[in-house]
Amino acid sequence: MPGKRVKIEFYDGSGVKHTIILDGDISRSKISQVLDYVELMGGASPEPVPRVRDRLESKFERLKRLILSEFIDKIFNSRDVQAAYLEAYGETIPLSTVSTYLSRLADRGLLNRGGSSGDWHYAISYRGERAYSLGR
Repeated sequence: MPGKRVKIEFYDGSGVKHTIILDGDISRSKISQVLDYVELMGGASPEPVPRVRDRLESKFERLKRLILSEFIDKIFNSRDVQAAYLEAYGETIPLSTVSTYLSRLADRGLLNRGGSSGDWHYAISYRGERAYSLGR
């Protein structure tokens, strides 16, 4: 039975590329030592690395997941979601895109929408019931 193989590449603070390959019977202890080395050399990012799932999902899916996790029991608007998206994923998303996606989610029944054009407010809809009365 062949051993496991792990390859880690990173750039340190001065731009030097480091490549570490572990091949064989790899233990958690060995992985921990390598990660300590990465951190010591300045290759550990203070920002969390986006999960593979985050990179593969569309912006629409990420925004939907963000709303369902961060805006439970809250009334929010497009700007609130735009700011939360930047904080969660470290990338900007145009306000017009956020507004379009929120409108689609409201049309699909996931969100309740109230207010008027240019000043829409949203809340998560629970199984067709209104989470909040938004003056529709």
